[in-house]
Amino acid sequence: MRVMASTLARTETSSRLSVFLWLSIATAMALSWIHAPYPDQMYLQHIPTVAVLIAWPFAIRRFPLSSAALLCLGAFLLLHVLAARYIYSYVPYDLWAQRLFGLSLTERFHFRRNHFDRVVHFSFGLLWVRPVWEVCVRYLRVPRRFAYYTAWEFVLAFSMLYELVEWGLSMALAGPDADAYNGQQGDMWDAQKDMSCALLGATLALIILSVTRRWRAAIGVPPNPATLQKPLL
Repeated sequence: MRVMASTLARTETSSRLSVFLWLSIATAMALSWIHAPYPDQMYLQHIPTVAVLIAWPFAIRRFPLSSAALLCLGAFLLLHVLAARYIYSYVPYDLWAQRLFGLSLTERFHFRRNHFDRVVHFSFGLLWVRPVWEVCVRYLRVPRRFAYYTAWEFVLAFSMLYELVEWGLSMALAGPDADAYNGQQGDMWDAQKDMSCALLGATLALIILSVTRRWRAAIGVPPNPATLQKPLL
């Protein structure tokens, strides 16, 4: 009875968190349009955001996730909304750092470009591994150890696919602003570096997930229902 009550409580908490995150992302996207500095290119950046907002209620209802996985997805999408407001290439982190710490990151680290897009690609790898791992384990019945590899491969494959779609959209819809939308900033190896950042983030996420699960097992914490395989119907 205690296990069942705990499971129901976690499910209810995750459901409420899912609604909160959906509303937060939708609100952030709406606010990002206020005095947007690059509205002509910004709508292209929000195509994935709108797609996720439409799919979110149906996907989460069909494949409930743990609160940790939901927070990972929500954090990544909010980061994307922030970056999309400035079409990634012009996120004013130097201005923010100057106001908060009195220094310029570009000058301090001798940057030659705006690196916020690298941060988002790294975050994609870091924050998407946990949700994908849970889906693989619970709903696709992938063995846990192999699910680590599956989640890691998902990040790599999706990163490559995203770069191809981004290139296609920029060529088809952005016209003369293709380079600004793509965020290459004159770097011919931009796509490869973005995928490398995602790879690094995914590798770190796997280490954190593996260590955390071993630590929880060592101290006797019961497994989260979202990480248990769902019985076959």
